[in-house]
Amino acid sequence: MEASPIYCLPNDTFHQIFLSLPLRQIMICRCVCKQFDQIISSPFFIDLISIRPPLHLIALRPPHHHHHHHHSHERLSAAAANSCLHVYDPDQNQWLRFSLDFLPFRFPHPVASSLGLVYLWGDSPESPESNKSLVVCNPLTRQFRVLPQLGSAWSRHGSVLVDSANRVMVLTELAALYFSGSNQWSKFSSNLPSKPRSPVLVSNSVYALCDVGSPWRSQWKLFACTITDLKSSQNWGRLERHEWGDVFDILKRPRLVRGTGNQILMVGGLKSSFSLTASCSTILILRLDLDTLEWDEAGRMPVQMFQCFQGSSKFKVFGGGDRICFSAKRMGMMALWDRCSGKAEWRWICGVPGYSDGLYRGFVFEARFTALLS
Repeated sequence: MEASPIYCLPNDTFHQIFLSLPLRQIMICRCVCKQFDQIISSPFFIDLISIRPPLHLIALRPPHHHHHHHHSHERLSAAAANSCLHVYDPDQNQWLRFSLDFLPFRFPHPVASSLGLVYLWGDSPESPESNKSLVVCNPLTRQFRVLPQLGSAWSRHGSVLVDSANRVMVLTELAALYFSGSNQWSKFSSNLPSKPRSPVLVSNSVYALCDVGSPWRSQWKLFACTITDLKSSQNWGRLERHEWGDVFDILKRPRLVRGTGNQILMVGGLKSSFSLTASCSTILILRLDLDTLEWDEAGRMPVQMFQCFQGSSKFKVFGGGDRICFSAKRMGMMALWDRCSGKAEWRWICGVPGYSDGLYRGFVFEARFTALLS
């Protein structure tokens, strides 16, 4: 059969056609044929399209794998199933899937994202299973780069924090690794009083919650450290004000989430009392302005929605900016707090890709055709 006349058009014409389409439609066009994929993936077109506003998506992290519990054919099946990134588009209320089959790694495990780039742990086919690499990629351009090799313990115990293409931190209770575009990681002592919970990187500082209480009663406090101080092995400082009162005592299992601008959010169950076994009446979102160091309430989950979480022993919180997701075991759906329109809205996210326990984790993904610099 003769080729369609459209394939005889010059690339400049294709560029003009694709540039007239919304970003979502351009992504769909990539799947039409090999020629469209090559044109849209070309460095020239990526440079043209890179100034487009990103799609504000929410990506899911795959569940953790315990390789020794699987037979070889089960592992291959699991690897194939997880060689993609599941994302939710809140504006269109639909699920999308980005293939990660361009990565030469087994069991890619995405953990963070910034400026259109996704950071993930991957098992190299040529290395032992315990030898993981931290990889940065763009699922839209299908480009990737392997960061300098790390020990496997960092992937098991470290939290990956990113805020730009050349600023990556892997943080644990005892040490921190910092990468800023050079060919190696810089290692510093972190000297935290306990394992950092939900650390976030905002501007030039890292913030984390640490438990300074006793073995029988948790007492959470906010700690902060600038990257400059961390490099010089300075101790973390406890961030507190007398005016804050009992802000850390009213929440059960608090978590930090990066907010908009110079703000951080703290999310947890609102205790009905200060007793050790107090139940929670809802889930509360507090907001800290890092310029004024003042807290205010950003939102609280409606009681009817919270009732679905009461039967679960724990829930997960993830997101960023003006969108936060909540998941719990065996729910099959997630709750979403969305304030992007300026007015807070709570709604359910259905059709979540099925994981075994329903305890979903994830991160914000701003999808864009960002070129990955070597």
